[in-house]
Amino acid sequence: MSANFQSSQFHNWIAATRPKTLSASVGPVAMGTAIANGDGVLHAGGACAALLGALGVQVACNFANDYFDARQGADTRDRLGPVRAVAAGLISANAMLSAAIGVIVIIVAPCVVYLTLRAGWTFAVLGSLSIALAFAYTGSRWSLAYLGLGDLFALLFFGPVAVAGTYAAQATVWTWTPAIAGLGIGLLASALISVNNLRDESTDRLAGKRTCAVRFGLVFARAEYAVCVVGAMIVGVAMAWWTSHWYCASIGLAGCMLIPSVKRILGGTDGRALNRELAATGRAILAYGVFFAIGWSL
Repeated sequence: MSANFQSSQFHNWIAATRPKTLSASVGPVAMGTAIANGDGVLHAGGACAALLGALGVQVACNFANDYFDARQGADTRDRLGPVRAVAAGLISANAMLSAAIGVIVIIVAPCVVYLTLRAGWTFAVLGSLSIALAFAYTGSRWSLAYLGLGDLFALLFFGPVAVAGTYAAQATVWTWTPAIAGLGIGLLASALISVNNLRDESTDRLAGKRTCAVRFGLVFARAEYAVCVVGAMIVGVAMAWWTSHWYCASIGLAGCMLIPSVKRILGGTDGRALNRELAATGRAILAYGVFFAIGWSL
């Protein structure tokens, strides 16, 4: 019985990290590292710290989101998305909040210190801001997600900031090329948020969570998803043309992966069926980062 309980709890904690969305951290790091390698400034320590730091912030944000959304009534046992541990009573609220803080202290903070010592004070500022936003994302009724700013947050921090930050972690300088390249994968991260908000529109509305889907309606949310996917492909192809790294145009394959999702979302798919599109978008983010990285290296 004890072994089964421990196994079940382990599964609950893994699920609480939201593994299908963690590609939003891995993809940008792959891109920034590929650009650094192409410039001859690849640094294994900087790349690993960037990856661990990004994953740590995202996992901490997911844990905090689980805690705060249950506390504020946005997540209930009747939610349409995957089960949320605190709302379902699988993990206590105190344990979830402690885990979020623990990830910051044990994983993120050491990465920030290392990157600050290696690449300068900008990482102290960026790390502190990322940690604050991980908790501010759903921390109150005036947080980013509740004001409808989650899409913009994902675009910036899982796009230009993540890619340029990964590059700077290795090169110790900030440049525009990785930041511009990051717009593409940032748009896919925003698409990930938009499909999540589309699925949860009815429960978010009742909880007073004013996401873009709640503020502007379902038609807007569906169009936003399609525009983000198309925009990401345009940015990738434009980068291939601008830099003459023509193989980077292979990111179009990531767009092809999402054609069925775009068709279903524009066609009116809703409710739990959108969980499939959420997972597909997560896979496409990883594919976008990997295809870009390979294309840049060829």
